[in-house]
Amino acid sequence: MRLFIGNLSYDTTEATLKEKFGADEVTIPTNDQGRPKGFAFVNVADDEKAKELIASMDKSDLDGRTIAVSEARPREDRSSGGGGGYNRDNRGSGGGNWNR
Repeated sequence: MRLFIGNLSYDTTEATLKEKFGADEVTIPTNDQGRPKGFAFVNVADDEKAKELIASMDKSDLDGRTIAVSEARPREDRSSGGGGGYNRDNRGSGGGNWNR
C-alpha cells in the first residue's frame, strides 16, 4: 500500500521514513531548487501493516512536526482547461479586437 505522509519537516530524510515506517520505498518530492516539498510517499508491502501505521502514526510527532498519514490517492488528471487569465493578444478575456 502506498501511504501519503504530510507536514514533514524539511530535515526529514528517506532513511528516517524507512526506519519509522518499515518502508520498502520512500519518495520525497522536491521543488525546482531541489528542496523537499514537505510531504512524502511511502510504500509498505503489507496492507494490514500499512493500516496499522495510518492509525498509529497519523497526528504523531516526527522531527518536531505533527505529521499526517493516510492512504495515498491516485494522482488527478490535470488536463489543460480554459478559464480566465490575461490574454495579451486580446488585452483581457472579452475577446474583442482592441486596435490601439
